[in-house]
Amino acid sequence: MLVWERYIKEFVSYLKIEKGLSENSIFAYTRDVEKLRDYSITISKAPDTIDYQNLKLFIGELYDLGLSARSQARIISGIKQFFTFLLLENTIDSDPSELLEQPKIGRKLPEVMTIEEIDSLIAAIDLSKDEGHRNRAILETLYSCGLRVSELVNLKFSDLFFEEGFIRVIGKGNKERLVPVSAQVEKEISLYVDHIRKHLNIQKGNEHVIFLNRRGSKLTRVMIFTIIKQLSEKIGMKKNISPHTFRHSFATHLIEGGANLRAIQEMLGHESITTTEIYTHLDQRYLRDAIMSFHPRNNE
Repeated sequence: MLVWERYIKEFVSYLKIEKGLSENSIFAYTRDVEKLRDYSITISKAPDTIDYQNLKLFIGELYDLGLSARSQARIISGIKQFFTFLLLENTIDSDPSELLEQPKIGRKLPEVMTIEEIDSLIAAIDLSKDEGHRNRAILETLYSCGLRVSELVNLKFSDLFFEEGFIRVIGKGNKERLVPVSAQVEKEISLYVDHIRKHLNIQKGNEHVIFLNRRGSKLTRVMIFTIIKQLSEKIGMKKNISPHTFRHSFATHLIEGGANLRAIQEMLGHESITTTEIYTHLDQRYLRDAIMSFHPRNNE
């Protein structure tokens, strides 16, 4: 039905412009709604005629397909966002997804590496290769700053405030935050930039991006996953790790070291922080001291 395509297109614009979501989140929500679209076409239902019973049957089909409770919950979340949008646009008078219940999900604890495992990964990097210094800087930045992989690949020189001891991070929803940066990260980034990056043939549009591939273009998220996967295999690590594991390890090690939980939440970007109103809930000097005092990289 063409009407579905029109509403989905408008929904994507809403998520991008009004909600300010990342491309990854928009893609996920769109994919969820497209599943509902495919089902609704089989029963000749347009978005504005779907009712609660239709949605219940749709969720039942997801269950019959063997989708995990976590996957079902994510799809339901996307559908709820879609009907919230239709309600705001006055396309529907009531939200048929309002009474949909999320399946119960067991709390899955994220994988966390020990400090020794992180040191082993970094030590396994071959510094005789040009990309070795880049990869070392990448892993140090992921761990010491607790960045998401999308935040890392988009890091620019204008985001580095080494003299002040911070880097600026553009997080989810285009929100900005400042993260305290260790001397180790500054050292590794400087080594990479001064000795490796300066010799690359940098592609147009990538002049300000810090981490580049051998062709002088911005690294992809997949490339960061690949780098970590290869290092993990090299040292024979049994844990299933990803770039996000460094972020979980960052938070866990700070908590174990006694850091204030509120400070860690700020560092992870779970609070709305802008460049003009930085650290509205916490004193800036206290926040920096909390991270710099308790992170293992700063206690050597």
